[in-house]
Amino acid sequence: MSNVFSTGSVILAISLLLGLYTLLFLFRIILTWYPEVELNKLPWALVAWPTEPFLIPVRKLVPPIGGVDISPIIWVGIVSFLREILVGQQGLMRMV
Repeated sequence: MSNVFSTGSVILAISLLLGLYTLLFLFRIILTWYPEVELNKLPWALVAWPTEPFLIPVRKLVPPIGGVDISPIIWVGIVSFLREILVGQQGLMRMV
């Protein structure tokens, strides 16, 4: 009987999840260019809802620079770093 949660499937799941969050944060960066967009209405809420819990604490630590919210940019860097460290070509999950 094969293990349902093999290392390859876990790596794929983590990679897809982190890739999805990278895209969501990139969409948030683009949406900051359009302040008239209402993030509580569809379809923008589909981007705001999963990312806002991550952005709120960063906004408290890093204020906007020149009126531009840089918290999504910080999260793109964090998620990209995590993806590379965990599931990249020489990532920790590949060593298992």
